[in-house]
Order: sequence, then structure tokens, then C-alpha cells
Amino acid sequence: MNGVRLVIVVPCYNEEEVLKETTRQLSNVLARMEKEEKIAEGKILYVDDGSKDLTWSLIEQLSESDRYVGGLKLAHNVGHQQALWAGLELVAGSDYDAAVSIDADLQDDVNAIIEMVDYFLQGVDVVFGVRRERKTDTFFKKHTAQLFYKLMSTMGGEIVYNHADFRLMSKRSLKALVAFPERNLFLRGMVCLLGYTTASVYYDRKERFAGESKYPFTKMLNFALDGITSFSVKPLRLITTSGLIFMMVSFFAIIYALVEFISGNVIRGWTSLLISVWFIGGAILTAVGIIGEYIGKIYKEVKRRPRYLIEKEVNL
Repeated sequence: MNGVRLVIVVPCYNEEEVLKETTRQLSNVLARMEKEEKIAEGKILYVDDGSKDLTWSLIEQLSESDRYVGGLKLAHNVGHQQALWAGLELVAGSDYDAAVSIDADLQDDVNAIIEMVDYFLQGVDVVFGVRRERKTDTFFKKHTAQLFYKLMSTMGGEIVYNHADFRLMSKRSLKALVAFPERNLFLRGMVCLLGYTTASVYYDRKERFAGESKYPFTKMLNFALDGITSFSVKPLRLITTSGLIFMMVSFFAIIYALVEFISGNVIRGWTSLLISVWFIGGAILTAVGIIGEYIGKIYKEVKRRPRYLIEKEVNL
């Protein structure tokens, strides 16, 4: 039998409605790979991100009835990326050989994990799960997601198109990832910076099995801002470019104003002046907001607070 030991890391926040089915499907995948001798041992690591429902109680129950299930309960809700980091960091410091990260909602195809392991057995360090299409997304979500990927690419951020956080990582790539010291996490971008061998597995994304999405529009927007500002300084350079353009425009506006003044047509310039003030004022506020986003990230980094605190562990 192959000696590979695999952990499936699943961040959870209020997932009581789907947890039993998620466990059943993931356990079946692990059992199948053991039977086919692709792996020697498998584990499902649920990371409870401060859930307010019965998620942790279910994890404890499942750990008693299912040999694959283990759990990590965080003391406070720290967000999806930090919770996922907690699980990956635990695997990086363990005797396991690889980790697969997947969301609990069963929208990602669990059977793609088998193909990921096949690539890993061939020596690939990072295997990305990539969606073929976005048929299950709404029109708004589909096109805003596409806009985000294109914007990230334009801003110089390296990211795999239509890939979220469904991926396999080898032990050495995990160790390299957890060596990153930053607190502002955007994992799908950070993994691309590692430079190890990569491959992609393509799958069709499904409807959410149960429960509600944990990523409403406001969270998606914040996540997009985190991604762009964590991996690119181009927005700051755009501010400089915009400032130079406004200076050139103002130069012509000054000439126009002087000509109008000399001609005695001061009242006629009132509309253009009013528009200019509002436009430049809005541009300045936007620029201050972008700079503030970067300063806020610096503020978080210099405090060096722990990413998470562990409250309980079960079957680890």
C-alpha cells in the first residue's frame, strides 16, 4: 500500500445543516482511496470558526462514530481564510504528507480529490481545483467574479482563474506557506507565489447542498479589496497618475478661467467650476480611501496579534 497520509481540511462556520452529508461524502472518498491503495491513511479535519449553531457538537459526535473525523474549535470567529490557515498550519507541523482544503458546503466536487492525489503521487506539489463553468452562480455573482479575476491580473496579482480554495498541497509547500508572516491572508494568491510544481483539476461546481452562503455581497467586496491590496501597489501608482492628469486638466482650466475673466464672462464659468470642484473632490476622497486601505493593512501587520486561538481539539 502507498504510504501517503492525507488530511482534508474543512473550515466551518454555522454548517450544522450540511455537516453530516459532508462527512459521509468525504469519508467515502477517503475509504475508496485507501481501498485502491492511493493513500495509507486519511483524515478529515473540521475547523470550527466560532460557529453559533450546533456545528461543534456535531463534529464531536461525528468524531466518535467516524474514524476519519477530527476537529479543531477556534475560540472566536476569525474568518474563512484564518480558519483555513489554522488547519493547514496544524497539518504542516504533523506527520501527514499532504492536505486538501475544501469548503463544507459540497459545491466543490469531492471526487476531484482522487485526481488531485494522482497528481501528487506523480510528484506535483500543488494541485488547483478549477471550476469549468459558473452555471450555478447568479448573473451578478458570475460577472463580478470574472471582473475580479481580470482586475487581479491587471493589477499584477498572480492568481489561477476560477480557482477558489479547493486545492491539494504537499508537506513542503505547506511548510513554505506557513512561513509567510503576514496577517492579511489571501491564500489563493499566496499559494501561487510558492513556485513549486503545479497542476489543475477541472470540475463542475454544484448547488449548495444546504444552508445559506457565508459570502454575501459585502464580504465578497471586502475579500476582493483584500486580494488586490495584498498583492499589488498599482492602485497607489494609479493615484499618482491620476494626480498628474488632474494637474494637466487644471492647467487648461486656469487658462480658460483667465480668458473668461478678461472677456468679462465670469458667470459663464460657474458651471464648469462647480463640476470641476465636485469631480476633483471625489477623486481626492477616493485616493485617500485607497491609501487608507494600505495603511489599515500596515496597522494590522505591525500589531502582530495571533491569527487565531484554539479552544478545543477532538480526535487529532
